[in-house]
Amino acid sequence: MPRLRKRDRDRKRLPATATVTTSTATAIAPAPAPRWADGLSDVSIAGDPMAFPHLARTDLPAHPTSLGGYARLVREIAADRARWEPLVRYDALTRWYARLETGPGYEVWLLSWLPGQSSGFHDHGRSSGVMTVVQGELSERSLTAGGEGSRALAPGGLRVFSTGYLHEMVNASLEPAVSIHLYTPGLVEMNQYPTEQQAAAATPERHRVR
Repeated sequence: MPRLRKRDRDRKRLPATATVTTSTATAIAPAPAPRWADGLSDVSIAGDPMAFPHLARTDLPAHPTSLGGYARLVREIAADRARWEPLVRYDALTRWYARLETGPGYEVWLLSWLPGQSSGFHDHGRSSGVMTVVQGELSERSLTAGGEGSRALAPGGLRVFSTGYLHEMVNASLEPAVSIHLYTPGLVEMNQYPTEQQAAAATPERHRVR
């Protein structure tokens, strides 16, 4: 009677090391290489990442300290929708805002804008910063020595402003908008200009924001 061959799944797996007997000697077979779930993880390529400085750097600053670092932080927060989206609220009477993060020499704010809501013409005291729109669209009018400028701000772009930058932000669309703003140093006062003429004449009205 012919002998039935066992199916692959019925075969016993070899242990990590197996003894293989040949006619001349006994050898230890090497363990099979591990199979990594992701195929190309740092550990599968380089072993222990803690042993490699290029994979586990400890010299990176805990907080940004340059304009490029601030811009990168704003991009990272904007991309992390799960972080800021649950916090969004809307106020029919005024713009709504909440502080997202603070660090040495900077702070990050989340703002919401219902249709028609505006910041009015203002600057940011001695603060400069970076802002981006993460939902909807905002319109900006700015006043500089070169005259008045205007632009539409949609998700994906960054605006960088320096000390003394004077502008107005307004939601001129029919849908709510949300934006993220980083100020450095943290915003402690604004120079508010009740009319465009006053803004052009640079006669600020001091307004404490906290």
